[in-house]
Amino acid sequence: MENKKHLISIVGPTAVGKTAMAIQLAKHFNTVIISADSRQFYKEISIGTAKPSLEELNLVPHYFINNKSVSETYSAGDFEKDTLLKLQELFKENDIVILVGGSGLYIKALWDGLDDLPKDNIALRNELHNEFKTNGIEYLQNRLFKTNPEKLGSLDAMNPQRLMRAIEIAELSESNVFIPQKAIRPFQNIKICLNKEREILYNDINNRVDGMIANGLINECEKMSLFRNNYALKTVGYTEIFDYFDNKHSLQKAIELIKQHTRNYAKRQITWFKREEDLVWFEPNETEKIIDFVNKKLGKKV
Repeated sequence: MENKKHLISIVGPTAVGKTAMAIQLAKHFNTVIISADSRQFYKEISIGTAKPSLEELNLVPHYFINNKSVSETYSAGDFEKDTLLKLQELFKENDIVILVGGSGLYIKALWDGLDDLPKDNIALRNELHNEFKTNGIEYLQNRLFKTNPEKLGSLDAMNPQRLMRAIEIAELSESNVFIPQKAIRPFQNIKICLNKEREILYNDINNRVDGMIANGLINECEKMSLFRNNYALKTVGYTEIFDYFDNKHSLQKAIELIKQHTRNYAKRQITWFKREEDLVWFEPNETEKIIDFVNKKLGKKV
């Protein structure tokens, strides 16, 4: 019997307009939204994570936003398990659910599963932690480059946890060719990626960062200073401001770095999603085309 449950996935680079599109589709199809943004889980940080506004959150029910504290670490594997349980619940009332986000590893976990990845190797993990403490993040970047330079270009190269896990997978798989097997999911996945011309996207990113500063990002960072070493705060927009607090550079330089690092992140996101199969690309102003595309996938006449 054909599966009648559908997940409509709206992915793409930061600042491209995913939130607005997800809300439009959720309202059109009278359904709910699951967020797959690995920083919007954390309830204490909102400005630097570009969370949907309260008005946007009130338009459509959202899940996996503000569901964790910065004192917690929430992995892609945790997200996979929790989201599958939530979808099982949501599909009792909805034939369609919207997924939206740009965190590639978390999205990949839900789409295809992570259970087939090599298991953690405690000895290797301890070695990497010690090397990171002694030699810094450049050591991790260089080590991953030696075994999987392509992977280094597709992830957040300033995130030590992701670098360490990528090194584990690369090195533990090196002697035994690793062919991931996609998990079977109890729904059909309609994959949509939003993108726009690079110059326009980068300009939108710069404007968003200026808006974050105007809306109180510096004050938010001050409140989070005690948690600056927590996983949730080791991300673009926060690390640069913390370095400003440490007098490593000026505020203006911090803002320039946030813009630069966000643009770099957007480029890596696009690279990541270009590798995905069955992903159909649209511009964020093509709402009607997207709705027509989804209806065809659902078997509806348009």
